[in-house]
Amino acid sequence: MDLASWSSLTRVLRSWITAVLLASVAAGSAAVAKDRPENLGAIALQSLPDEARQTYRLIHSGGPFAYAKDGIVFSNREQYLPPHARGWYREYTVTTPGARDRGARRIVCGGEPPTRPEACWYSADHYASFNRIAP
Repeated sequence: MDLASWSSLTRVLRSWITAVLLASVAAGSAAVAKDRPENLGAIALQSLPDEARQTYRLIHSGGPFAYAKDGIVFSNREQYLPPHARGWYREYTVTTPGARDRGARRIVCGGEPPTRPEACWYSADHYASFNRIAP
């Protein structure tokens, strides 16, 4: 293969790879936007597991919480929740019966003071998805 043919082939391959990568990024962005809580339905507090309702009550009464990490700042790195300044969100463990550790279930609340949050979300899968809690 001569140099001109090689250059032409590499240009075509670069264009194709760029198009595939851009399409991939666009599809990923659409998936993230689709999964954001503002685009999901709410979940009624009464529909949550008993342990989640108990955690929700503890949040509003200020504890005591079972785990030392309860009440720490949730950073919202994946931006699944609406954007707010760091420190606005706090996370709380929802006990999972039979789990040897904290399990995967959480409630994340936002607002000040923490005992009167503006909104709370439930995640049954360690932050892979959220549903806004409708009291």
